[in-house]
Amino acid sequence: MFVIRQVATEDVTTLLKLARMVHFINLPPDRDIIAAKVVRSRRSFGREAADPRERNFMFVLEDLETGNVIGTSAIIACVSWPGHPHVYLDVTRREFWSDDLQQGATQVMLTLGEDVSGPTEMGGLILAPGYRGHAEKLGGFLSMVRFHYMGLHKRQFNKRVIAEMMGAITPDSHNLFWDYLGRRFINLSYKEADLFCQHSKEFMTALFPREPFYASLLPAEARNLIGRESDETRPARRMLERQGFEYKGHIDPFDGGPYLEVARDRIPLVSATGKCSLTGELNGTGRSVGIVSHESDVGFRAVRTTFTQRGDGVRIPAAAMDAIHAVRGSKLGVTPFPDRPATKTGSTSGTGSKSGSKSKSGSKSKSGSKSKAGSKSKAGTKAKSGSKSKSGTGAKAGTGSKKGSR
Repeated sequence: MFVIRQVATEDVTTLLKLARMVHFINLPPDRDIIAAKVVRSRRSFGREAADPRERNFMFVLEDLETGNVIGTSAIIACVSWPGHPHVYLDVTRREFWSDDLQQGATQVMLTLGEDVSGPTEMGGLILAPGYRGHAEKLGGFLSMVRFHYMGLHKRQFNKRVIAEMMGAITPDSHNLFWDYLGRRFINLSYKEADLFCQHSKEFMTALFPREPFYASLLPAEARNLIGRESDETRPARRMLERQGFEYKGHIDPFDGGPYLEVARDRIPLVSATGKCSLTGELNGTGRSVGIVSHESDVGFRAVRTTFTQRGDGVRIPAAAMDAIHAVRGSKLGVTPFPDRPATKTGSTSGTGSKSGSKSKSGSKSKSGSKSKAGSKSKAGTKAKSGSKSKSGTGAKAGTGSKKGSR
C-alpha cells in the first residue's frame, strides 16, 4: 500500500537521493536548497505562509510496507513577481516571400519574455526508477494529488497554472540548446546556470539579448530541441494534457523544453474535488475510484482507493482509513476519477484503470509550411502552439516554400 503525505524534515536525505536520479530545476541535488524547501513546505501546509511567494507545497510518496519514500512532487504557489520574473522564450513564426524568385520561407523566431503575474507552477515530480511502470501507476498518483490538494484549497493558488516540461539532457548534464544559444551570451555551463536560477534570474534578463533571434542560425541538433520534452518527461506531459494543459509557444530558455499552461478552474480534477464526512468502513465493492485525503494533526495524507459516496458522506476501505489516519466523522477530501470501473475494496493506490483517453502529443508540426504567392508577410505572428500538443516537434526553421505547391 502507498500513501502520499506532506514532506517532513526527516525526508531531506531521501529527497537528496531522488534529486540525484534526475535533473529538475525545482529540486536540485543540493542538501541546503532541499532543506530550505522542506521548511517552506511545512510552513505552507501549516498555514504559516501568508505571502503567496513563500508557499511551496511538497508531497512525498511512501511505501507503507517498507517505510521508504520513493517519490515526490510539488506545487509552487507563486512562481514570479515584480523583480523576480518567470523567464521564457517566446516562439513565433515570420513569413517571407520573394516575388522575383516566386519563393517563400517561414522563419522561427525566439524572443526573451518575462512574466511577473505570479502563476502557480506544478513541478518537482520524481519517482524512484524501481517503481516506474508500477501496476498501481504511482507516477500518475504523484501528479494528480497536486490537483486534488489544489481543489481543496483553491485560494492558496493563482488562477493560472503552468508546468515546465524538462528538455533533453545528456548523461553528463549538458543540453545542446543551451550550449548553442544561451552559453553564447552567458558564460556558464548548463548545470551552473540552472543551479544559479535557484537564487536569482537577473543574469538572464541582464545578459540575454532582447531582440528576436532566428532559430535557423542554430545547428539542427539544437533547433530540433525547441519545444521538445525529454523522453522521460513525455508521459507526464500527456497526463497534464488530459487535464487541459496546452503549449502556447513558450519554452524554457535553458533546455528548450515547453511550458504548458491552463486556467486553474478548467482543470477537471480540481473541479471534481470536494469534501465529505467519513461515515464508516466500506465493505464489498466501491462504486468509484479516486483520491481520498485527510488533514489532521499529523498533516496531509492521501491514498488512491475505491469508495462509495452518498450525498456528503463517504465510505472507504479499512486499510485506506488506517493509511490516512481517519476515523468515522473525519472530514475527507475526495476526487473521483472519471469513467472508472468499480473494483474490489482493499486496493488503495492503484486499480490499474486508465484515466482519460490518450492524447497524441509530440506529433510533427510543419513549421515550414508553404506560403502562398502574393500573401502578406505576417511578421511576428504567433505560432499555433495551442493546438494539440505540438510542442515536442522539431520545428524546421527557415524551410522554403514554392508558389502554388500544396
